[in-house]
Amino acid sequence: MLDTFPVLRRAGLAAVTIGAAGLLFAGCTTTSPKSAATASEQRQSLSSAADATLGKLYEASPQSKDLVARAKGVLVFPDVLSGSFIVGAEHGKGVLKVGGANAGYYSTTAGSIGFQAGAQSKAMVLLFMTDEALNKFRNSSGWTVGADATVAVVNIGANGRIDTNTAQQPVVGFVMNNGGLMAGVSLAGTKISKLDL
Repeated sequence: MLDTFPVLRRAGLAAVTIGAAGLLFAGCTTTSPKSAATASEQRQSLSSAADATLGKLYEASPQSKDLVARAKGVLVFPDVLSGSFIVGAEHGKGVLKVGGANAGYYSTTAGSIGFQAGAQSKAMVLLFMTDEALNKFRNSSGWTVGADATVAVVNIGANGRIDTNTAQQPVVGFVMNNGGLMAGVSLAGTKISKLDL
């Protein structure tokens, strides 16, 4: 009778371990409701989210509307998710608009190392202000901020106006979170790749 307790204990421990592993791996499946959406649904969803993001940008900085209108191409990532604990990672999908029409779909990834914890979401808008900058981006097989081009992240002054020096750069960027436009953000190391959607 005494010999059966270790066996039962081991069987119980094994059952708990298998159950915990099942829960862990269930949370790591690669099929999510979003990936089950058709390519057409994903394109429509990204386009709608990009329009909403631009609307929020215009509210946060009315002067940005003129800058977007002058841009040769506008790349909008409505929802870049970042999660981290010591080593961080970011990922999001976006749409490139040229002449107001959707001209391609892209993914963005970035990583960072340093003490950080938690998860957050932000939106990124990149404006290609020259034909040369837009063509270089569209013709690349993978484009990295800092290596392939410098992105001048816009600073908004106390008067709510965009810094004119920043606005004259070939590639201009805006970064927003739920609190509005983010200042002092670096996009260096952000990788952008074309998506087949």
